[in-house]
Amino acid sequence: MQSLSEIKALLDARGIRPKHRFGQNFLHDHNQLKKLVDAAAITPGELVVEIGPGTGTLTETLVAAGARVIACEIDIDMQAIVRERLAEHMGDRVQLVAGDCLDGKRSLGRELLDALGGRPFALIANLPYNAASPLMAILASRHPECRGQYVTVQKEVGDRIRATPNTREYGPLTVILQLFATVREIAVVKPGSFWPAPDVTSSMIAIEPHHERPFAYAEELNAFEAFLHTIFSKRRKQLGAILGRGGTWPEGIDPTMRPEVLTVAQIVELRHARA
Repeated sequence: MQSLSEIKALLDARGIRPKHRFGQNFLHDHNQLKKLVDAAAITPGELVVEIGPGTGTLTETLVAAGARVIACEIDIDMQAIVRERLAEHMGDRVQLVAGDCLDGKRSLGRELLDALGGRPFALIANLPYNAASPLMAILASRHPECRGQYVTVQKEVGDRIRATPNTREYGPLTVILQLFATVREIAVVKPGSFWPAPDVTSSMIAIEPHHERPFAYAEELNAFEAFLHTIFSKRRKQLGAILGRGGTWPEGIDPTMRPEVLTVAQIVELRHARA
């Protein structure tokens, strides 16, 4: 496992610095990395996706734990470091996907999808900030072959995922992830565990899917996501003002209530009633 001095040396040797636009804050705390990998309970030979491997610190840890890793990296400089650091495992234990992990807000990137080939996998990653929320939502709601996500995110994102009704953090991301998965916090990670140290505290989160899938077709899910956007974009207004006061209202829900007070189950019930 790479030390902080090794990570810095790898970048210094190439005259590069961490890039803010790619959310490059490298997690170098070995104890925290071990917590993330242990929480995932990898089995020998299991397929693991890592987004944003950076210099390959976590990648090396995953390989040592017996995983086969698909590492998706958008930064050309980091791609070169991963190829060099994991050269002996390339093509056998490690596959590098060079490009963006996302294709819009509802789909993984084509290269990543091709690499996965529909196989079961787990996501284990220190997620770049700008990709974290859409990626977690896509995997939870659209990829039942993902058996779990074990990720480091900004603590405010972790709090949003685990939020309860009638709180400021509760919103569309909360509903989607809790509808499809059980969410728990693995650990809180202080800024000093990263280099460069971010301005915020981070959180390690486990997102483990329910067995039941609430929507049979993508069209139903798309419509539900649009419904979430509609009600939460006006979260302080009454439901009657957003959706109209006529029509059918489920038992326990009335037009004077605000979206943020509804449970996940109530939101699903309301969507079915107002469809």
